[in-house]
Order: sequence, then C-alpha cells, then structure tokens
Amino acid sequence: MSKTVKHKTADTPPSRRMPNRDVRPFFEKLAATIDEPVTELNYDSNFELLIAVILSAQATDVSVNIATKQLYPIANTPEAILALGEDGLKSYIKNIGLYNTKAKNVIKTCRDLIEKFDSTVPDNRKDLESLAGVGRKTANVVLNTAFGQPTMAVDTHIFRVGNRTGLATGKTVLIVEKKLVERIPEDFIVDAHHYLILHGRYTCQARTPKCGACPVYEECMFKDKATFLEL
Repeated sequence: MSKTVKHKTADTPPSRRMPNRDVRPFFEKLAATIDEPVTELNYDSNFELLIAVILSAQATDVSVNIATKQLYPIANTPEAILALGEDGLKSYIKNIGLYNTKAKNVIKTCRDLIEKFDSTVPDNRKDLESLAGVGRKTANVVLNTAFGQPTMAVDTHIFRVGNRTGLATGKTVLIVEKKLVERIPEDFIVDAHHYLILHGRYTCQARTPKCGACPVYEECMFKDKATFLEL
C-alpha cells in the first residue's frame, strides 16, 4: 500500500473569487483579532525602516532584527553607514542571506540619499525605486509604513493569502497587488498589508494552515479548509 502524502497547500491553485459581500467582514474579523497591525521589523526612523526592509529581502524579520540591533547603535544614518564601508557593514549583517549584495546596495543607497535627497528618505515611488536594492515591494512597504500611503506590498505570505482565500487571485505579484488595492475597503487599506502578512505568517501558513484557529474561516474560499480544521 502506498503511503498517503499530505497535500501541499503552498502549491494549490487559486480559489474561487471571494464574494464582494464578504470582503468587509473578512477585514473586520482580522482587525478584531490582530491588535497591532504593524511591521515586525525593529526601527526608530524612516531611514532605519528603509535599511531594514532592504535587508529583509529573502530573509526573516528575526534575522534582520538581530543584525540591526547591533548595527543601529553604531550607525543609523546614511553618513554613518557610508563611513563603515562595505566590509564594515558586512560584519554586522553577515547572518542575513545575500549579505554581500545587500551590503553593496545599502552603501550605494546611503550615498544616493546623501547626494540626491539631503539624507532624507523619499516619500514617493519614483525616487524610492531609484535607490539600490529598492524594488516595487520595498517601496510599497516604506510608503505604507513610514508615510501611511495606501500601498500594498505583496510578499510570499500575502500572495498566498490572496490566492488561497479568493480575496485577490492572480499568477503574478503585480496582479494580486492591483486586485487587493481595488477590493480592500478604503478604511482598511492602510493597515491591510500588515493584517494580511501577519495572518499569513501565523495562521494561514503555507503547508499547514491553522484553519481551526482562523478568524476568517467562513469568508475564506479555500476548498480544502475543512481538512485543516484541527490545526
């Protein structure tokens, strides 16, 4: 007899589209469950946030926080990090994946911030995306978290949650991002990024979603959700 293999939910196709009537209750329930819809990256300034987000690409927030806990007391301005140089910066971030490339990007970003933006983090997409290591997702995080703009940064968690729940389905990150911005109620749009990422990180997990503890179980369109009720 062949061994039963548990279904890999991370690889499931998109669910059916969530009905419009369920979108507001979906976010109301997440808001009632998640008290603090904020990033788990530690920072005390817009610059610290920008650097932390650059470092977080393909890395965990935990690993970034470990690195910045040592880095920021020593250097937390563009000038101070630039003075460290690539090698000096690497000594603080070597626990983070792709740290060689990230060190190079951070140093270039610091130089550009000083020379082009008076050492101030830009509050618009065009200028942010001109910085090394800053793509659309990073820009969206900074615009949303630092400046309160209604942007949606779609990472692996949000991409999964959007497709699995039927809230916003699509084959690409950009498609999911645009659908989310279109569907999310205006009064939830600023915090929606954090509601969705925290829900994906701790409840709607990739391979073993905790459907039994899910506050939006009724609204979710995932056809196999009953299978995971005991988790």
